[in-house]
Formats: sequence, structure tokens, C-alpha cells
Amino acid sequence: MIIETRAVTKSYGPSPALRGVSLALRQGEIVAVTGPSGCGKSTLLHLMAGILRPDGGEVLYRGARIDDLGEARRSLLRRTDFGVLFQFGQLVAELPAVENVALPLMLGGTGRRQATAQAADWLDRLGVAELAKQLPGEMSGGQQQRVALARALVTGPKVLFADEPTGALDTLAGEMVMGHMVRAARTQGTSVMLVTHDATVAAYADREIRLRDGMLESDDDALTGSAWGHSGARAENGR
Repeated sequence: MIIETRAVTKSYGPSPALRGVSLALRQGEIVAVTGPSGCGKSTLLHLMAGILRPDGGEVLYRGARIDDLGEARRSLLRRTDFGVLFQFGQLVAELPAVENVALPLMLGGTGRRQATAQAADWLDRLGVAELAKQLPGEMSGGQQQRVALARALVTGPKVLFADEPTGALDTLAGEMVMGHMVRAARTQGTSVMLVTHDATVAAYADREIRLRDGMLESDDDALTGSAWGHSGARAENGR
């Protein structure tokens, strides 16, 4: 397993968000975490990405705990081993697309010329090379999300965390973003944890895990015995 949680709990004040959730992702696997609003999906993603720390339980990456690391080391993981894609992209409004994508590389010490060259390559791979010099405010929602996806993948992350990545997009733009995400992840062997309430989006995953009231309600893996290739890409084969 590349990343896993063991009985993690998290509360916001007196309200429990997660009540002892345990799950694991394999290398190269795409997992969709689904469930009704308020069930703890995004909280779980934020714990696994090191954005939040659990109140109890453990988060392990490659067998080593990361929940007990300081903020600086968890932030470093998000610049090197983890990529994060949010619902609204969260691009830097003052930077053109190519610099938005290059930003994680430059923060990690890559020279500007090399970083922007790699960023331009990823924009091209995701079909938005023509947006390189455009600011986020000059792009459509779907274009912004593809630029944000390029930024999340440019460092070659081992795990990509995607929190409702199509929630703000229309159906066509959402399908385009998901198609690019799946192809890019497959190409570089990236594991993907995808949080969504949309069954159409969940169909792109190899495995679905469902939460309810902060607890694990169901896990496809328990039914199939083998997630990898269980639908190899349900969406690719059935769309």
C-alpha cells in the first residue's frame, strides 16, 4: 500500500467528522471516495494529504507515519510526493498559466527556465498550451481546472488528491478534466484519491469507497478482492 489510514478520527468542536476510518490505496490505483454531503469525504482527503492532522489514529505513507510530522515536513510532501487538486483550482490570480504550473517546481528549487519548460510541456499534454500566457481570469472554468491539474501533476507526484475536481464545471468540461486526469495518472503510475458526490465521476475509478456519517459504509475492495484492474478504467471501457 502506498498510503493508508488506520482508525482516523477528526472532530470540529463537538461535531465528529470522522469516526475511526481505515482505508488504503495501492500504487497506481484510482479510488473514488463517495457519500452524501457532510459525511467526512473532504476531511479524510485533507488528513491523507497532510493538510489536517487527525485527532486520533494514524496516516501512513509508504509505511511511515506522516500525521505526527510538523507542518514544514508535511508541506514539503505536498510539493514533492503529493499533488492536490481542489474544486475551484485555486490558481494564483496574478500569474499566467505557465507560471502557475511552474510554481511548485520553483518552490522546490528548480530553476525558472527548466520549471517553465516543464510547465509548458504539461499544459501541452492537457490540451491547453495556448493558455500559457493567460491569467486565470481570462480562462473558462474548465480551462482553469486543466491548468490546476497540470500544476498538481508537474512534480510527478506519487499520490494525487482530487477534491470534487469537477464540482464547479459543466458536464462536458468535467468529462474532459476527468479523462485527462485518468490518462495522466496512468502514464506516470500515480495513485489517485478522488472525492466526489457524482456517480458519473466515481465511474472513472478502479474502486469506490463510500462514507456515511463519518464511517466507512462500503468498500468495493471487500467485494472484489482485487481493485487493480477491477474496472481498469470503468470509464475508459464504458464511455
